Amino acid sequence: MAGGGAAPAAKSDDPAPHPTKDQLPNVSYCITSPPPWPEAILLGFQHYLVMLGTTVIIPSALVPQMGGGNEEKAKVIQTVLFVSGLNTLLQTSFGTRLPAVIGGSYTFVAPTISIILSGRWEDPDPVSRFKKIMRATQGALIVASTLQIVLGFTGLWRNVVRFLTPLSAVPLVSLVGFGLYEFGFPGVAKCVEVGLPQLVLLVIFSQYLAHLIRPGKHIFDRFAVLFTVAIVWIYAYILTVAGAYNGKPQRTQISCRTDRAGLIGAAPWIRVPYPFQWGAPSFDAGEAFAMMMATFVALVESTGAFIAVARYASATPMPPSILSRGVGWQGIGILLSGLFGTGNGSSVSVENAGLLALTRVGSRRVVQISAGFMIFFSILGKFGAVFASIPAPIVGALYCLFFAYVGVGGLSFLQFCNLNSFRNKFILGFSIFLGLSVPQYFNEYTVIAGYGPVHTHGRWFNDMVNVPFSSEAFVAGILAYFLDNTMHKKESSTKKDRGKPWWNKFRSFKSDTRSEEFYSLPFNLNKYFPSV
Repeated sequence: MAGGGAAPAAKSDDPAPHPTKDQLPNVSYCITSPPPWPEAILLGFQHYLVMLGTTVIIPSALVPQMGGGNEEKAKVIQTVLFVSGLNTLLQTSFGTRLPAVIGGSYTFVAPTISIILSGRWEDPDPVSRFKKIMRATQGALIVASTLQIVLGFTGLWRNVVRFLTPLSAVPLVSLVGFGLYEFGFPGVAKCVEVGLPQLVLLVIFSQYLAHLIRPGKHIFDRFAVLFTVAIVWIYAYILTVAGAYNGKPQRTQISCRTDRAGLIGAAPWIRVPYPFQWGAPSFDAGEAFAMMMATFVALVESTGAFIAVARYASATPMPPSILSRGVGWQGIGILLSGLFGTGNGSSVSVENAGLLALTRVGSRRVVQISAGFMIFFSILGKFGAVFASIPAPIVGALYCLFFAYVGVGGLSFLQFCNLNSFRNKFILGFSIFLGLSVPQYFNEYTVIAGYGPVHTHGRWFNDMVNVPFSSEAFVAGILAYFLDNTMHKKESSTKKDRGKPWWNKFRSFKSDTRSEEFYSLPFNLNKYFPSV
């Protein structure tokens, strides 16, 4: 105000600001309060349906490039499902103990494609070539898993995240969700007549019917995915059998038809995935280093996803030791991915984190039930293949809602920060803008040139640079973390402005009784395996 005069005193009838909340209110079931068993089973099946999108999309893109056909693709999807179920059970039981689904990660796609294009696996027999490439990815994942295992279980990652504040968490968590925008509406647009009805119905069921029809309030919003996917899937099937796509381009038929996935006929009735099912892993130092960098990027992204899951499960902020423990178990998950041969590493499923927000159910038991569905349907191949054949535009419509929820979950941490501080404005704006802009440059360059901006004779070195700078969450998170911990830290107001006091009380595992309630290990294992 000109002249530096004092601001007028607040009137008694002025609206009071919304109070900050350590735990998200209005969550129906938090981590330790499971819903009734029938409802929990349906919610668990819903989580299983949601995680199928990434589980199917990644192998469907990679396996044909490896030389595999529909049979190999079905077996890889079964393996990914089986390992995801195991990893989810391990993470919810012994890791962070948050209701986090652990599934396939897009971050590992680039180094896997580099292994495919390396030229070392040329073979006239496509199935033999597929197995050789799969064994190479297994070796790279096994070596790369040691990074997260060491950082997590030694407590090194705890020492990193203890300097994370609500301010630096905003860009990280927000772009974990918003940064996946290319998998949202672009996926819907691959078949608008299927994807758009799914998106519209999902919004109507979850946001309107739940409030218009009072008796069904907790039915329409909590089970919106089951209702809408069933309706649109039947609608897409009717279009298919009616011949709506006859004579259409092949790309349109693959996206729109319900009988083009090729999974049901190729999947075996019963098959149990087992370690080294493709043969003994092969190891290459360059490929291992490239995969290790992808593992580090997935580690940063999963840190943001864990924070979002904790928020939507109505838990208190995670103590750094608990987050470090979860990272260690996520490393075990990548090791299992390498041993079983999924062709892809694992991380926290962002879409399932968004589903927690939609249903307002953050129960650990629900997610463990979903892990049971993953393992069950991975063994009964034909039945699992039926659900895995959901058209991709339906999945893209789900992503539009779930990734948005995770992104706005990151924005919710602004309540702990001083938004009138120009220091905070710079850190937030600069890190979020570059978090979107830098990966856009790297991705556009790759699309046009066929390779990333860093292009040397060492393919593994190229991946070590191009992969991290292609991740929105990684760029924004690392930049915000660095700026927040180096800019004007000695000023008296900085600590409070960045929200540090709000999280200080959760730095120790036993400093808040709620932390022990949410994150303690079962069966009194804490005395044998104390927090890292």
